[in-house]
Amino acid sequence: MKNTFKNIIVKIITWQAKLVLKKYKPKIIAITGSVGKTSTKDAIFTVLSKFKTVRKSQKSFNSEIGLPLTILGCPNGWSNPVIWIENVLKGFSLLLFKKIYPEYLVLEVGVGKPGDIKKNVAPWLNPDIVVITRFPDKPVHVEFFKNAEEIVEEKSALAFAMKKDGVLILNHDDEKVYAVHHKANRRTVSYGANENATYKITYPTYLNTNVNGEEVTRGISFKLEHDGHTFPVMLPHIVGMQFIGSALAAIAVATELGCDLLTSLGYVSEYKTPPGRLSFIEGMNNSTIIDDTYNSSPVAAEAALDVLRDMKGKRKVAVLGDMLELGKLTEEEHHLLGEKVSKIADMLVLVGPRSKFIAEGALESGFKKKELYSFDSSKTAAKFMAGAILKGDLVLVKGSQGVRLERVVEAIMANPELKGSLLCRQEKEWQNR
Repeated sequence: MKNTFKNIIVKIITWQAKLVLKKYKPKIIAITGSVGKTSTKDAIFTVLSKFKTVRKSQKSFNSEIGLPLTILGCPNGWSNPVIWIENVLKGFSLLLFKKIYPEYLVLEVGVGKPGDIKKNVAPWLNPDIVVITRFPDKPVHVEFFKNAEEIVEEKSALAFAMKKDGVLILNHDDEKVYAVHHKANRRTVSYGANENATYKITYPTYLNTNVNGEEVTRGISFKLEHDGHTFPVMLPHIVGMQFIGSALAAIAVATELGCDLLTSLGYVSEYKTPPGRLSFIEGMNNSTIIDDTYNSSPVAAEAALDVLRDMKGKRKVAVLGDMLELGKLTEEEHHLLGEKVSKIADMLVLVGPRSKFIAEGALESGFKKKELYSFDSSKTAAKFMAGAILKGDLVLVKGSQGVRLERVVEAIMANPELKGSLLCRQEKEWQNR
């Protein structure tokens, strides 16, 4: 019964969303890729919302339900039929009456299984701008796709669905992403460190400062080269060099839409990463938490470890949970992650049954056994971590959604009363799981 109700609702709100787009004709900016979609969406919103009226996908509204909900401006009803009925009524209200509607929609378009874009989105979305962030060498959702190439093909379909006069904005540092422009036959600009990028980054640098007698990292700076000119850019709220790509994409989108470049550079400095995505959080005992608990994959976990490696910290602690949906690659990828973390962390805390392969990789690479701790659940790991944090620790917390490592972050936060705004999965529906 629940599935039948859900299917009916999806069909109704998707039908309504299509009609709403035809009636109000907003410009559509669609973001896809296997890494960095949400951070890029938020960066684009941060800049473009200063110039235009804009609505973005909430949290990670990127599914067959999430896209029409964003277009209609409705919340996720989860298992509450009353909310879903209210959503349907709001959709009809938008169609029957003239309402105030955003000029731009910034939509995150994800893929969980074959056909999510080709069959369910591309036939009707028709974006004005498509941003493609990155395709991983190591596939995600491998349980539903045979290989990474199938994922690339699925996500590339969004570019082919774009309006003929639209703009394709591509990560020039990813060969597979940039290759899309050969087939898409659309005007293309690019961003990245590549020499030929339209919006080119140079001299990326971490900004370090002294806090309570300890040197810590607090932001990034870089130079932007565009159209023969060079501009300094500051991202004081960001760690993780990969987020420079999100900032560059935002600058590119705003500029290609006719917004002033210098003004956009000022606005992009306000950009903050979403909860659970390499977020800075003050920890107990004057420690610093790098909260990357929203989700995990081999590519994302390696990137997070690079951040831990490059940031300043008295003792570096890695709390790593299982990476899910890897299928036959589960053992290999966790083992490789263990090899990498062994060269970065001083203390290693593992959570979940699959993390035993991280332990094997770390120990085989020379990591000290006395500094390695393993737990079955995030709740037990949280209790341990609450008594293990030392002054000046730099703590990375990273794992897939199902491991729920935000509980570990909550246990070691200096101000846990702020968890509602700082942590991911704080909604009532998640808390009851």
